[in-house]
Amino acid sequence: MTNIKVHSWQSNSVLDLAEIAASILSVPTGSNIYLLQGEMGAGKTTLTGGMIAFLGSENQVQSPTYGLVHEYETKGGPVYHFDFYRIKTDEEAMDIGFEEYLDNGNYCFIEWSEKIVRLLPEMYNTISILIEENQSRRITLATYQSGKSVS
Repeated sequence: MTNIKVHSWQSNSVLDLAEIAASILSVPTGSNIYLLQGEMGAGKTTLTGGMIAFLGSENQVQSPTYGLVHEYETKGGPVYHFDFYRIKTDEEAMDIGFEEYLDNGNYCFIEWSEKIVRLLPEMYNTISILIEENQSRRITLATYQSGKSVS
């Protein structure tokens, strides 16, 4: 596999996120699976909303915490947004058909993926959001295959 470079962006305002979302999805990675990582309130759902809007959805993106998954229609087909914050076992993700979502080739944006590590596919992207001292955000995209960074 070709090495894929780690990409990084700086966000000083929520207004930057639409442009950053478009930039993230413009990077060819070989996977439509994106794991969003960051502490509570880092902006995972907001950034996901920007990416789903970039893909053509006109729906307002909301945190799917209580339903575990929300589906959004876009120009290219359905997009799925997962939030596994509240789950306790892999079986809870399996009960909603998580593996089928991953296998269908559509975009999947996953928050709190550390709760379902054993269910992740061979290849996926991570988007890490780090809150810096001045409340700006450092957003980093990396691609992994079989648990190893290919960046």
